[in-house]
Amino acid sequence: MTPTKTQPAEVAFPALGTTAVLLVGDPRALGVAEEVLRDELVAIDVTCSRFRADSELSRVNLAAGSPVRVGPRFAEALEAALRAAELTDGAVDPTVGRAVIALGYDRTFASVRPEDARPLPVFRPAPGWRRIAWDPRTSVLRLPPHTSLDLGATAKALAADRAARRAAAAAGCGVVVNLGGDLAVAGPAPEGGWRIALADDHSRPVPGNSPVVTVTAGALATSGVRVRTWRRGGRTVHHIVDPATGEPAAPVWRTVTVAAATCVDANAASTAAVVRGHAAADWLRDAGLPARLVAADGRVLRLGGWPPDDFDAPDGGPR
Repeated sequence: MTPTKTQPAEVAFPALGTTAVLLVGDPRALGVAEEVLRDELVAIDVTCSRFRADSELSRVNLAAGSPVRVGPRFAEALEAALRAAELTDGAVDPTVGRAVIALGYDRTFASVRPEDARPLPVFRPAPGWRRIAWDPRTSVLRLPPHTSLDLGATAKALAADRAARRAAAAAGCGVVVNLGGDLAVAGPAPEGGWRIALADDHSRPVPGNSPVVTVTAGALATSGVRVRTWRRGGRTVHHIVDPATGEPAAPVWRTVTVAAATCVDANAASTAAVVRGHAAADWLRDAGLPARLVAADGRVLRLGGWPPDDFDAPDGGPR
């Protein structure tokens, strides 16, 4: 199949507390691809949401300390999280759930109190992903007592990967799925590739001032500490927790964008880079992943062959 030369079609809608954006190379396939994307979003929400009492994740967390059998979709999400923890040497750890909740992120972000006068919690290290007992043969999981999983660093990215693959197969054309900065590409890209604009806040890009990269395959993910922030006990806090301490990662990097073969790997690496702070550059170099890191003062560091910034973005390009 040759890359399409028709003008791509796009649809965007709220999902998972962010914005889902879908692009297809063939406008006639937009409806089919959108149906696939919406199906994946519903499935990941009912499986992995911390904010639904009826989700499988909520059931698993309530059973902490006891064995529980999980379904195939949750098993896939759990194994993605455990793989991310292993690849990042624990910088991304799904057992940070209690720490995130203690900070005040115990509800959807739209409902988090922007000014919380309560004192900061006592920070404690996460229990640690290695303490999770998981048998993939029987699908039986046992969390350490008093442990809550948070799959935020991998579940949305997994949904992007799955949706892109399925949508491209169903639509028979190239597809981009972007879930709030977790972006996956599948199928043949249009001539010249997909033009992807980067921004600190995907929902508020600055026209003409957002660097653009061209993507033909694989995935991109951006993690940052500028958007999901709130005040707690007189201090600005954010949602990316350092598992080693249980407190928000030091804001060394405003945003980190990483390219990888899958969105799960890209997001694990971008999140780990935020957590690692000053040590992120050497870690990313060793991993061999292309990355663009923006420091708190706006200084940009490009690694692994990341191209120079190009600001010539067409209006309406994916972000």
